This record gives sequence, C-alpha cells and structure tokens, in this order.
Amino acid sequence: MMLIADGGSTKSNWCLVKGDGLPNDYFNTEGYNPYFADTQSIIKSLESSLPGELNKYQIKHIYYYGAGCSTPEKNRIVEIAMQNVFKNAKVFVGHDLLASARALLGNTTGFAAILGTGTNTCLYNGKNITLNIDSLGYFLGDEGSGSYIGRKLLRDYMRRFLPAELHKTFLDTFGLSNEDILDALYNKPLPNRFLASFAKFVNDNRHLDYCSNIVHEGFTSFFENLVSKYPEYRSYSFNCVGSVGFNFADILSSVAEKYGMSTGKIIRSPIDDLVQFHLDFPELLD
Repeated sequence: MMLIADGGSTKSNWCLVKGDGLPNDYFNTEGYNPYFADTQSIIKSLESSLPGELNKYQIKHIYYYGAGCSTPEKNRIVEIAMQNVFKNAKVFVGHDLLASARALLGNTTGFAAILGTGTNTCLYNGKNITLNIDSLGYFLGDEGSGSYIGRKLLRDYMRRFLPAELHKTFLDTFGLSNEDILDALYNKPLPNRFLASFAKFVNDNRHLDYCSNIVHEGFTSFFENLVSKYPEYRSYSFNCVGSVGFNFADILSSVAEKYGMSTGKIIRSPIDDLVQFHLDFPELLD
C-alpha cells in the first residue's frame, strides 16, 4: 500500500492507495512545514491524528509533498519523522510546489502556481521543476496569498481604515483588539496561519468593493512581482492550486488576462490529480 500526501502550511491531505481495485481512503492531518515544525512535533501529531484503522506496518511507500520541503536539510526533518512512524515504508519528501505542478500539468510542460496560505510559482518540464522564483515567505513576499490578504485586512482594521460597515462586521465576528492581534503575530506560533485565516472573511464579504479590491491588488502584486518575471511567461497558460486561487478564481482570471496569460486549470486541492499522476506515470517518480 502507498500513502500520498499534499501538505500545506496549515493542513495535509492524505490518500491511502490500496491497489488491487480497492477504493482509496482519504484523511487529513496538520501541515508539517519544517520551517515551523521539528521532527518530534511531527511524530507526535501523526501518532495522534492518523486514522485508528490504518495499519502503519503495511505501508510500503510514502510520498509526502510539503510546504517548506525545499532543501535536503528541511526534507530530512520530515523524512525522519515519517520513518519513525511508518517503519516499513520507503519515504520520499518533496516540495508541495512539485505536487502542484504534477497535479496540474501531469507529464506536460507548463507554468504552475500555489495560492493558499502562502504563494509559490514555477516552470515545469513534465517531471520536475526547472525554474522557481522564491516567494520569500510571508515576511518579505507571498504576494496574493491568504497571509498577504489577511495582513492587508488586519493593518487597515487596526488603523481604522476599513469602511465603517466592514469594521463593525469584523469586530462582531472576531472581537479582536489591536493588542490581541499583535500578541497573535509576535508571541504565538504560526503567525502565517493566523494571517491567512482572515482570507475567508474577505471571501464572505467580497460583495463589498473593499474586499474585492484588496484581492485584486494582491493578485496584481503577485503577477507583477512573480509571474511576469518568468521568461516568456505569456506563452504558458496560468494553472493554480490553492483555496485562495480557487475561491477568487474570477478575479484571478481577470488579472491573468490583463498580463496576457490565458487561464488553464484552477483547483482547490491537488490530491486527486496527484494520485492519478502517480498511477499514470510511475516511471517519472524519483
């Protein structure tokens, strides 16, 4: 049996591929970004959140594609945790951007992006990533992401720049003071997730010009600072994975068109297409 996972910064989507015509099983755990989680915390989370009926000793292969799994050193943090939990499995750890490219493009060349809690982009040759411009994370970049949109919303809320109706709705919904927000950002773990959590509020209120405008502004910055920097980017269609890209697909497509890119595939989660890639092209796997 084989486990395949797409791990974001917030959540990992898993698929147990049983083979022999048996149906696949799906479950979720936390996201295991090695920039924020160490080996022991990953082990503890897996042991507490894996389905009780899963026989860990029957798993022979694990393919974990995760946010932050971008260097051998970081990948090793996740790999050791997986090997401790799944003792009979051969473990592969790769970047979630590779998972997205494989899910979006299969074995064909093209452009792929992630727009979720964070942002990432790449060119892909049908097997591996050939060019990646670093998104720089939520401190310095991640334009167009949930954390980027959430940061803009919180900044305007704290400065009382929100439209009066939206300010009241935000306060009624969350009851957060400026001190609460600063405490969450500077004193509590995973501030990127905290920022990104407010993208849903923006989506719920997208009928207001303010909300649609900050999304449009975020996507414009995403194209201006990342997408348009790829050589001959207009020759590719724009393909994207992630909740932010999926929920705001209409705004995203309009910005892509402005930059001369046609819209290809936009999906919320890559897991189903990623599993299909593994089944269709086992010869391409590392």
